[in-house]
Amino acid sequence: MTDTDRQKQPASRTAKRTTTPRVGLGLGVGLSVLALIGGLAACGGTNDAAGANSGEESPSAAPSAGPSAIPSEIADPTPTARPTDLRKITCQYRKDDSGSPAKFVGYPPKRLSAKVIKASKMTMKTNLGDIVIELATGDAPCTVNSFAFLAQKNFFDNTVCHRLATLETNGVGLLQCGDPQAKGDGKNPTDGTGGPGYLFDDENLGPHYVRGVVFMAQGGEDANSNGSQFAISFTDENAQLPQAYTPFGMVSKGLDIVDKIAKGGVIVFPDGGDITNDDGGSNAPKTRIVIKDVTIS
Repeated sequence: MTDTDRQKQPASRTAKRTTTPRVGLGLGVGLSVLALIGGLAACGGTNDAAGANSGEESPSAAPSAGPSAIPSEIADPTPTARPTDLRKITCQYRKDDSGSPAKFVGYPPKRLSAKVIKASKMTMKTNLGDIVIELATGDAPCTVNSFAFLAQKNFFDNTVCHRLATLETNGVGLLQCGDPQAKGDGKNPTDGTGGPGYLFDDENLGPHYVRGVVFMAQGGEDANSNGSQFAISFTDENAQLPQAYTPFGMVSKGLDIVDKIAKGGVIVFPDGGDITNDDGGSNAPKTRIVIKDVTIS
């Protein structure tokens, strides 16, 4: 795989959104690392994105191998304006009419509650331990609002992280979760296509995606089609990705769990449907990770 190949691919299947069942809500990766670099102050970050995401909480994790990241040739998007008053924000969530598999539990409220406005942390309890994410609520309020709603509805309970992209397999390093229908066995042809039955627009576009950043997943050509799937970056190599996906947090604890999963390797999807195919199915991690519960606080 050449550097040019890595620049062009969104590290996910590019699903074409139609009125027929859509089979590729892949890992829309290309993170605009929240104002992480500039606005993650709200999440306790620093202005040195690469340094802040070096995984200090997991010294045993080996640094990512591979060539240095090459900036994407795709033009940078216009950074999303940071909301000045979260109490006045109106979020829009619309029906996903693509025919994709869905676990519908309702629509999130359009206005942020006081609890969501104050939210600073998302905790994922998994079979391998807790992964704690510091939220950039001020930069991606409608995204955090959606997660808070789905968490309250137990949407993520007992779901698996169905996709693992590594430098060796895809030229990037990402763990993808949030498909309520996924089996995560590397065999299920619909893995990576499920969602909450609604969509919402992108937020906080601008910066690059580095180690520790958590961002929304959507098909590479499907802007403003966020649902419930998200990805965790575990390498700075992801800075090469196009800045087209909503970053909403930074892992503050548990990145060593993601490193362990990455070291365990990938179950390669037999039909090659992970990145280059519009059909469903994804390369799953050999080390199975199950989300037991998600809480926002």
